[in-house]
Amino acid sequence: MLRIQNLSKTFHKHTINEKTVFNNFSIHVEEGDFITIIGSNGAGKSTLLNIISGSIQADDGVIFLKNKEISKEPEFKRTRVIGRVFQDPSMGTSPSMTILENLSMAMNKGKRFNLTMGVSKKDIPYFIDILSQLSLGLENQLNTKVGLLSGGQRQALSLIMATISNPHILLLDEHTAALDPKTSERIIDLTQKIIANRSMTTLMVTHNLNQAINLGNRLIMIHGGKIVLDIKGEEKKSLNIEKLLACFEKIQTNDLISDRLLFS
Repeated sequence: MLRIQNLSKTFHKHTINEKTVFNNFSIHVEEGDFITIIGSNGAGKSTLLNIISGSIQADDGVIFLKNKEISKEPEFKRTRVIGRVFQDPSMGTSPSMTILENLSMAMNKGKRFNLTMGVSKKDIPYFIDILSQLSLGLENQLNTKVGLLSGGQRQALSLIMATISNPHILLLDEHTAALDPKTSERIIDLTQKIIANRSMTTLMVTHNLNQAINLGNRLIMIHGGKIVLDIKGEEKKSLNIEKLLACFEKIQTNDLISDRLLFS
């Protein structure tokens, strides 16, 4: 589904703040993979998602999505086939538009439409059905502006909007980190349900080791712009926090070991 080859990215080139995040980074993602991504702060996790989505351009390397090269495509074109949910619940929706208008906009992603034609009455029963599954009461607030919703309601709506047009791949960038534990659990349950029902290829960045271990079929750890752990299949099924921390200890990198506190 996704193939990245020899990716390189350096920020602030030729300045005192120059920082190389990736240098010949490669990864191959199979169709249907649900990959959780962990790593220390500054390891390159969010930068990787930004490069895949097109919000940041790589310096070198190629990106293939379903065997089509998208390396040079602008972000607005990639959004037609890439869904993304951000850490900030306000980033995935338009707060000045209603729930109905937001869902209609997401449903018509990649199509030519104006606002009047974009809101179709025939889609309303479908919107009510998918919103009612959230148990958040949003199905009764179709004409409510999204800016009036709680953070959890907005993030649930963002997840629905990111997946409603069946993208080739879903990118989740710590999408529960800004939520309280109870709401976070509800959003994770919704995430699992959507991904499982649609067999959706997914990359999920998280700092939560329990999420990283218990979700998906593959776990990778990025450090210094490199994949230092890649665990999948039966090995991942038998993984627990103690085993994962033991894997960290085997990696003889002092700054990586010091980041162990980030995952406690």
